[in-house]
Amino acid sequence: MNRRENLKLLFTGSLGAGLMMTGCEPEEQAVTGQIFEGGTPGGRIAEEKERDAKLLADSFFTDEERKKLDTLVDIIMPADSESPAATELKVTDFMDFMMLDQPGYQTPMRGGLMWLDFEADEKFGKPFNELSKDQVIEIVELVAWPDKADPAYEGGVRWFNLLRNLTCTGYFTTEAGWKYMGYKGNTPNVWDGIPQQVLDKHGLSNPEKYTAFYLKPEDRGKVVEWDDDGNIIG
Repeated sequence: MNRRENLKLLFTGSLGAGLMMTGCEPEEQAVTGQIFEGGTPGGRIAEEKERDAKLLADSFFTDEERKKLDTLVDIIMPADSESPAATELKVTDFMDFMMLDQPGYQTPMRGGLMWLDFEADEKFGKPFNELSKDQVIEIVELVAWPDKADPAYEGGVRWFNLLRNLTCTGYFTTEAGWKYMGYKGNTPNVWDGIPQQVLDKHGLSNPEKYTAFYLKPEDRGKVVEWDDDGNIIG
């Protein structure tokens, strides 16, 4: 199983547990944005919309930093036969917004991006953005596998975990990301009674009087109506 498939399964499991792929580390739990009073659950009040518009009009990353991120997010989530690369889904733009929305991410993220240049200079005598693909992979391999990483790179491992989490969150909250996972959402089901093989196993049968009320594909958009006594109206 390749790295991309592992990430797909990891994120699918996180959805089932109701988890976000960022804010999982203890030290990240304190990262919060601005809190507003009022509004409705799941809705956006005027102050929130105004704040979002302001953040979207701003930018955190420099052009040099964005180039580094574009390289890295496409290593984490490259294009394949089923879905596009992370840069095609503007994952770096998502990260830029997150840096402004959650300022607690700014220092560790910028520190990690600076470390890339330090490591590139130490190993190859040039900035990270001037490295070849093989040289980039050599640096990524130092921090991409927590269980295998040298303890000397503990800080780099923690940073790359943050980067990977943000990449996956940005990727799998797009339409293409949902499609890649096969996520259907609240898709109406069709019920035509208990399967016959199950009924036969237990010596039972579907009551004929309820056959007319089973949900059929052509009726899935209709809302069931009930009378005052709690009976379904035909």
